[in-house]
Amino acid sequence: MKNLKALRLSKKLSQQQLALRLDLSQQTIYKYENGITEPDIATLIKLANYFNTSVDYLIGNTNNPQRPGSYSETELTESELQHLRIYRNMPNTVQELLDSFLSEVFKGTI
Repeated sequence: MKNLKALRLSKKLSQQQLALRLDLSQQTIYKYENGITEPDIATLIKLANYFNTSVDYLIGNTNNPQRPGSYSETELTESELQHLRIYRNMPNTVQELLDSFLSEVFKGTI
């Protein structure tokens, strides 16, 4: 749970406040933040939903706190915006080929 503490602090919550909001104990939050115990999958999902992030971000598998598919153009880098502009200007047939290619290359990772 590499990012739980940072997420909690970003919302200016104490361990007790977060525990109350998620129907957990303060000790449980402490143990998660300090790597003493790991949450079950249902609790991981509950935490990710509460912080509007991904489970991957919570456990440190990615540095991107945004939930996949929840991006808005105002949160994208200039490079990402440029890729999006290029994609949107492609003919539909080329977009479909690119979509198919990316789906195959990144199967099961996104």
